[in-house]
This record gives sequence, C-alpha cells and structure tokens, in this order.
Amino acid sequence: MGIKRILIANRGEIALRIHRAAHEMGIETVAVHSTADADAMHVRLADHAVCIGAPPAGESYLNIANIISAAEIAQCDAIHPGYGFLSENARFADIVEAHDIIWIGPKPEHIRTMGDKVEAKRTAGALGLPLVPGSDGAVSDFDEARRIAKDIGYPVIIKAASGGGGRGMKVCESEDKLESLMQQAGSEAKAAFGDATVYIEKYLGNPRHIEFQVFGDGQGNAIHLGERDCSLQRRHQKVLEEAPSPVISAAERDRMGEICAQAMRDMGYRGAGTIEFLWENGEFYFIEMNTRLQVEHPVTEAITGVDLVREQIRIAEGRPLSVKQEELEFKGHAIECRINAEDPFTFAPSPGLVTYYHAAGGMHVRVDSGLYAGYKIPPYYDSMIAKLIVYGRTREGCIMRLRRALEEMVVEGVKTNIPLHQELLRQDDVLNGDYSIKWLENWLDSRES
Repeated sequence: MGIKRILIANRGEIALRIHRAAHEMGIETVAVHSTADADAMHVRLADHAVCIGAPPAGESYLNIANIISAAEIAQCDAIHPGYGFLSENARFADIVEAHDIIWIGPKPEHIRTMGDKVEAKRTAGALGLPLVPGSDGAVSDFDEARRIAKDIGYPVIIKAASGGGGRGMKVCESEDKLESLMQQAGSEAKAAFGDATVYIEKYLGNPRHIEFQVFGDGQGNAIHLGERDCSLQRRHQKVLEEAPSPVISAAERDRMGEICAQAMRDMGYRGAGTIEFLWENGEFYFIEMNTRLQVEHPVTEAITGVDLVREQIRIAEGRPLSVKQEELEFKGHAIECRINAEDPFTFAPSPGLVTYYHAAGGMHVRVDSGLYAGYKIPPYYDSMIAKLIVYGRTREGCIMRLRRALEEMVVEGVKTNIPLHQELLRQDDVLNGDYSIKWLENWLDSRES
C-alpha cells in the first residue's frame, strides 16, 4: 500500500528531515505546529500545515487528540513521529492505527515492551543480548536489594524503571547507603515519571556508550547497520557521536551486530531501532532499546549509504527491507556535532532571534537544521538547533574536515556550543578516540577548577 500523504508529528530539524525524504519519494507532507512555531522552516516547506495548539508541548506536540484531528482534517494516510515527543508512546501508536492511519514506526507492543526498562531487560536477556549483572526486575524490598547488591558487588547503580535523562539514578558505593539511596531514587522517579519502581545493576567504572542501529521489516527479516560511539556525554545527554567506534574491531562489529539483528528477527521487529550498550574491557552490556529513529542516525547513513527515513517509510508501506546484510558495506568515518542554542560552557539555554546564519558546506559536509536569519528560537523546546555531520575516508581526515566546517558555521544573535566542539577537537584524548562516558564531565570539571 503506497503512502500518499504523511503527517509529521514533530518539529525542528527532524521534521525537515522527514519532509525531505518523503518529497524524494513523491509523498506529500503535512506539518503540525504550535503557535510558537508558525514561522518554522518545516512549516514553510511542507505541502500543508495545521496549528495544533499553544507553545507548551503538552498543549501541542504531545496533544494526541489534536494531532489525530489534524491528520483527519488533512486526509493523511500515515503519521511519522520523528524522535522525542510521542515517538515512543505506545498508546499514541495504538490510537493512530485504530484510526486506520499507518504508523511509521515499530509495532505498539514492541514500543511498550522496550519502554519499560525492567521488561526491556528481561526481554533482551531472553533474546540473547548480553546484560549488565543485576536484579531480574523491580526491587522494593531492602533485604532483597542488599542480597542482590552483595552478590554482584559494589558499587551498584539504582535506576528508575520508567526513567531517562539521568533522573531516578543513584550510584551506591556501600551497603550502609543502599536503603537511603533507593528511597531517593524512588522519590525522584515518582516525581519525574509518576512511577517509583527501581531496579539494581552492577555499576561499570569507566565504560563507553556503543549502540547498534537495527532495522526489521516486520516479516521476519532484520539487519544491523553497524555501531555508533556516543560516549561524549554530559548529564547523560549526547554531545558528539561517531561511526564507526574507534575501539570496535570489524570482527566485534560483525559478531555483536548479528546478535542484535537475530534478536530483532526473533521479535518480528518492524522499522528502525537502536540497541544501546555499555562497553568495557571488550564486553558489551545491554542498557536499553530505543524504538524510533535516533538523533545521530546521519552518521550511520554516511558510512552505509542507506537513507534510514526512506527505509522507515518503505517498511511502513509493507515492503521488505531494501538491502540485505551481505550487501552492506561500512566505508569511511562520520562524526556528528549537536549544535545547541546555549552557552558553550555554562550550558544555560540561549533562545532568541537569529540575526545571521551561515551553514558550513563543502564536500561530505551535511547540516540538518531549520535555522535561517530572522528566525526566533523559542524557549519552550529542546535547545538543539542544528546537527553538523561530516564524513571522511579516515577518522583523521574526518576530524580535519569537521574542524574546518566548525570554523565556517556561523550563528549570530544567540549563543551556541560551537566553541565547545572546537575545543573538544583540540583534546588529545578525543583525537585519539580514548574517552568514556565520564570523560566529558571530568574534562569540564577540570576546566572550572
């Protein structure tokens, strides 16, 4: 069944990314927007636009009733949720399909399973993915928690079952602090997510964050498209991502990639997904699966030549995967810098009027952004305003090109974190690929002291 008109249930650069892929396939697009985004680029370029509410996300981009109404008014036959907002909301996916609208995403039951971290861990283990040692599920009894922590060894980490973004997470170094930290984590989780459920895992001292891009067609076929290294993070938020990882060998990639792909075949998974691991001393440990497109998907596109959004749309139409595993080649190196409207070192948000904008260009330089001179960055949403993606035949060549591209890119009127990226690319550890998920915060702390 061919899709003729897609409602894009998102904003910013990802809404533009989806619009471009759709138009290249001859599919019309409908942009939805809050009143704050009436002049946004995705609204300007889409074939049709529908205002769905006031600036707060709860009244617009998270308002399911308004989005469904917009889809019906605009006679859309499909909805693409992008990332963030409602992209991993199983109830939204159910409602979309109940209205006979094609959901461009995984099956709702898979979103539901992987959205619950305890159930996701249980499912991952059953599918053969390597797990971090820890509790089999939720832990509420302190005696049980003490027994588990003693078995796996301190330090341990207490995590919110419904968590994300670092909230409801506490590292415990010794038994005497376990009970109080469990209570704190549960209280934080209850306040942030409405669910006080927590579980316990072994705390890894200095791991990297390695994730595998997977794709299934819902018909029993699945592939992996290699790994991304997302270890440069601040407060569990990714800052710079690269593919392939500087520390993963081709043999490791093939082995872990096939384990991930086989897990997706066994699930009957449909669409794009990312399986995230902590990696330390040559071992992978499953942490979660994201049942959506990732912010950092362009680095995978750069090294494989596969348009992931186009593939999402094709699979939603009921078609099989367009590429077989043995046909995939991983070539060269790609790095993505997330460009945020924020102070580069205090990280305070910097919304406001963009008075001048010049995107970097040249061979193998890609900028995904909805910015233009005269655009007013609203204060209501995520601070990311652009993604700078650079490709090179080698990692060294990619870094040289990225340095040049960062010099070219100009955003005036607001502060951005471009100077932070320039500074990072002068650090020996980054240049050598010798960093972990703790590296960036430690480096930032050392700058302040």
